Amino acid sequence: MPTTFAQSHPRWYALALIALISLMPQPALAHGLFDGHLVERAPLILTAMILASAWGLYILGSRRIATRRSEAAWLHGAMLLAAFAVFGPIDDWAEHSTTWHMVQHMLFMVVIPPMWALARPLPQWRAVTGRFAQPVWTAILRVGRYPVPLAMLHGAMIWTWHTPKLYQLALDNLWWHAVEHACFLFTAWLFWWSMLRANPKQVPQALMANLVTLMHTGLLGALLTFSSTSFYGESRDVADQQLAGLIMWVPGGLIYLIGAGWVAWRWLTRMWRRQQAGGSREELG
Repeated sequence: MPTTFAQSHPRWYALALIALISLMPQPALAHGLFDGHLVERAPLILTAMILASAWGLYILGSRRIATRRSEAAWLHGAMLLAAFAVFGPIDDWAEHSTTWHMVQHMLFMVVIPPMWALARPLPQWRAVTGRFAQPVWTAILRVGRYPVPLAMLHGAMIWTWHTPKLYQLALDNLWWHAVEHACFLFTAWLFWWSMLRANPKQVPQALMANLVTLMHTGLLGALLTFSSTSFYGESRDVADQQLAGLIMWVPGGLIYLIGAGWVAWRWLTRMWRRQQAGGSREELG
């Protein structure tokens, strides 16, 4: 029976949890429950609680259902990146730089979600939550069968939150900033999960979903790159916005291409193995 990452690497587990706590906003930890600073930081504290809860449930669930080391590594790496993206210096830099804001968005759309998809944490979460959250897991499993609609939903979130008014709203209000991050993370996770975990019959749809996402994110990136005016107010530098668009367009597009290549490679490998197995049976017959 394979050992879990927690069992084989307890020190790394402890370091990961310590890293998450250390990345939490210090004002939130330093003040009392009814302090004004705590109220202002409430969205960050709630985010930290949700992230820590998801991580903790996975750790508990891995004791009941063993995980592969590779999947555990994907999960813990994604959680550390999520903590760093929300509580690390990137979030502060993003307030004044469109480029760093785009880097943060890319982490939430094309880095952390596919890592979650490759980690396959649902069995561990279901093992801990039991019947209480069963309707949620069932709904997620059913929705994951439709890559194209999920790609359209994720695309709608991308374009909606990159409109000037909502973009600025997320910068000015921590609650809306948290909602923006949640929209990116959740819809991107569903999209990547439906694509990377597609069964052979769903692969054509998954590749189509990837192509659609590659095209519209490339278009948005190109608009930001070639625009001679700032979309997000006079305080934002045009050159900074152009670099942000280039980051979405080129590195982001490359990740989508890598994802499509991985799905196609798995699909072709399965078909080749089936043909080989069929040929062997004919020879034996």
